[in-house]
Amino acid sequence: TLLGPSGCGKTTTLRIIGGFTTPTSGDVTFDGERINDVPPHKRQINTVFQKYALFPHLDVFENIAFGLRIAKVPEDEIRQRVGEMLEVVSLKGFDRRRVDQLSGGQQQRVAIARALVNRPKVLLLDEPLGALDMRLRKDMQNELKRIQQQMGITFIYVTHDQEEALTMSDTVVVMDKGRIQQIGTPEDIYNEPKNAFVADFIGESNILNGTMVRDRVVKMYGKEFPCVDGGFAENEPVDVVIRPEDIDIVPVEQGQLVGTVTNVTFKGMQYDIIVDFRGFKWLIQTTDHSPVGARIDDFDFVQLKNGNGYDHNWVLNTQRDITHKCVTLESPKTGIVLDVYTNEPGIQVYCGNFLDGTLTGKKGIVYNFRASVCLETQKYPDTPNKPDWPSAVLRPGEKYNSHCVFKFSIN
Repeated sequence: TLLGPSGCGKTTTLRIIGGFTTPTSGDVTFDGERINDVPPHKRQINTVFQKYALFPHLDVFENIAFGLRIAKVPEDEIRQRVGEMLEVVSLKGFDRRRVDQLSGGQQQRVAIARALVNRPKVLLLDEPLGALDMRLRKDMQNELKRIQQQMGITFIYVTHDQEEALTMSDTVVVMDKGRIQQIGTPEDIYNEPKNAFVADFIGESNILNGTMVRDRVVKMYGKEFPCVDGGFAENEPVDVVIRPEDIDIVPVEQGQLVGTVTNVTFKGMQYDIIVDFRGFKWLIQTTDHSPVGARIDDFDFVQLKNGNGYDHNWVLNTQRDITHKCVTLESPKTGIVLDVYTNEPGIQVYCGNFLDGTLTGKKGIVYNFRASVCLETQKYPDTPNKPDWPSAVLRPGEKYNSHCVFKFSIN
């Protein structure tokens, strides 16, 4: 299969093989012989076009027999060979049907039978399924594979549909801008793309910058991950390709990267989930649903300790995402209400009093953090309002009528 985006040279290559276009340089060889100067009708090659090019004034039998009559094949042999082709393409009994009475898939089978009845060594197919609906297209993919295996000849197939190429091919040739990017089996093309273009064009991919620490170990975001490749120099920069179906969504304590779901699309067999991690939009394909705004773990318990050793326990009164967003904390004992904002993990913001603390998630995992107090308005029982008070501390047993803003980072 020749696979690539529109304008990459697939059809031009096919036309050169069929003899409809003359190459400006290079040779076309067939069974070891140069055929640049051999006209199309003398090559042992036939073509099935996207628009079928059936003769509307002829029935199914005569459309298939047309090439044999041009070659002056005896009538008995014509009937025999046309009958064989009708059985191959599963159209037995349709021989006297008008072609305009056939469905799109049946018309395509007539075009294939007409191309095969001359017994070519190679059949060229130029996006022959492009005009069919999705269900019929998939049925015809299986039908073409069956015909190819039954006839035992080479099919050269042109398509821009990646799934179609992977489904039907023994060998895939990926092209871009007139150049071959990679040749290999569907498994090699998908699992071992040679460059970023192939990785991005074949299926869905997350492509990130990374560093090869050593063979089969790559480093991203300061963490090491196993990979399938080797042979790179130590600490060589690489493009890391991660297929969306190879990513698992797990609780925070089981994962290596933590992000926020920003979009969910139901695709029938799976969900396409977009997860934001440090500004990179990851595509994850999974059968498990994760709602927009979800993180792997919801924090439901917070403990703060100030420099004097005073402890406070805080309970979230809302299950909002705590990263980059405000979450309200309220102490059941003191009634103190805090609005909490977070920074990127690993970044600490100091602007006022420091408090060490922990976040305890629903799964039981505990995160240590350091919080800095940024007082907007602090009402002490015997003290007037003093905005931006630099040295205030929270004291157990005292109730504050307004709120503090805490910024903290997870260690």
